[in-house]
Amino acid sequence: MSAAATYDLGKLHGGLRLPAEKSVATAGQILRAPIPDQLVLPLTQHVGNPSQPIVSIGEYVLKGQLIADTDGSLGAPVHASSSGKIIAIEPWPVSRRYGDTAPCIIIECDGQDQAIETSEIIVDYTRLDPDSLLQKILQGGIVGLGGAVFPTAQKLMQAVTAPLDYLILNGVECEPYISCDDMLMREYAHDVLCGAQILMHALGLPHCQVAVESDKPQALIALGEALGEMDDKRIVLKQVPTIYPSGGEDQLVQLVTNKEVPTGGLPTDVGCVVQNVATAAAINRWVSHGEPLICRVTTVTGEGVVKPVNVLVRLGTTVADIITLAGGYTDQANQLVIGGPMTGKSVSTDRVPLVKATNCVLVLVDAIGEANAKPCIRCGECAEVCPIQLLPQQLYWFSCADNEAKLREFGLTDCIECGCCDLVCPSHIALTSDFRMAKGRMRELADEKARAKRARQRFETRNLRVLLEQEQRDEELAAQKETAREIGPEAIRAIVARARKKPAGDQDEDK
Repeated sequence: MSAAATYDLGKLHGGLRLPAEKSVATAGQILRAPIPDQLVLPLTQHVGNPSQPIVSIGEYVLKGQLIADTDGSLGAPVHASSSGKIIAIEPWPVSRRYGDTAPCIIIECDGQDQAIETSEIIVDYTRLDPDSLLQKILQGGIVGLGGAVFPTAQKLMQAVTAPLDYLILNGVECEPYISCDDMLMREYAHDVLCGAQILMHALGLPHCQVAVESDKPQALIALGEALGEMDDKRIVLKQVPTIYPSGGEDQLVQLVTNKEVPTGGLPTDVGCVVQNVATAAAINRWVSHGEPLICRVTTVTGEGVVKPVNVLVRLGTTVADIITLAGGYTDQANQLVIGGPMTGKSVSTDRVPLVKATNCVLVLVDAIGEANAKPCIRCGECAEVCPIQLLPQQLYWFSCADNEAKLREFGLTDCIECGCCDLVCPSHIALTSDFRMAKGRMRELADEKARAKRARQRFETRNLRVLLEQEQRDEELAAQKETAREIGPEAIRAIVARARKKPAGDQDEDK
């Protein structure tokens, strides 16, 4: 891939033109996957705290039924992708970078695919106020399907607190091999645009721009035809140059609006809200048809599978089942990646389930990252292609030295881990991996500082409470002494003498 990559600055700083490697997977229509024998649904398919199970082992569930809910904090509900019996709630391998396991709800499917009653779920969103509509979206388990998996309702709730100008739907699928959004826009253009209308109503915005790369003419045609049928002048199609990583949220804002998101900021800081086209389609299916987020379109591709294809598949289906739909592995299959070649995660087993974030299952013949790294020659090519205008070479030295202060000063937290610097590095240094680990160390250090701060605050609060209690006791003691002085010793002796002279019966009555 690196040999075919060429520089293309376009309207952004840096970036690369990369071979698409998408033609085979987009040659046919989206394949509808059959119901698997078993579904594995992780409780964490989103940014935030894990959802909490509300079902028990042995319970029968229906398709679309809520099986795990949020605890009131940042998170998203989980719904059953098909009908069947809960056979386990236990750790299972998931597609994390280091092959970790995570708690999952496992459903043994009955093949009937019986769904919950949706008549009371479907709503006319135009009759809802924005707050009620946002609460409705929250219940559907919708997250950002472009890869960030931030709970959509919470993102929108944060956005409405800022002055907004633009709603941007992101149909820019710039990473090689991945074509699920392209195929979604071709075959479900109406869902995408209806989702845009719902989002505009929730945000109170009168305009929306749907951004699509210039190498997706069929998607543009499909969206244009659907938009013509809807006759909604508020929605505009925007064609952007084919350049990686133009699909990054901040980069897309700059391409569409010519505004730059500030360092450490969000698109809302420049009046923009960005949502993936698949997220918009999922919102429409939930609000208009009563179907929560239980399936998605996923690309199954690479030289390591027999027939690359895009599949509409239920969440919780294992990668092994998905690979079967693509004809199985070829003899040359060497590496399994969840995601694309630039930002994906290599996994060691195909038992991992497809989750809300899984936009691509990539099977490679030549494994990524096998080249032996050599010393940095300070060529500066990494800085030329960095879309954030960072200095990867300097960041590399600071990460090796574990210099947190310098890493923050040189903007490591702004790195989007796009992998451009890796691709052009003649020394084959795994810069992105180094930066990712350095970020992890910075987060750990920040957590330690936060814990130490909380411990110090608890200690200071306790000391203050002890001091206040001691002062209160001293004041009470002083008040008692003052009362004794005011009465005087003669009066006290007189009271004691009267008490002694009282008859026994009087004393009992006093008691």
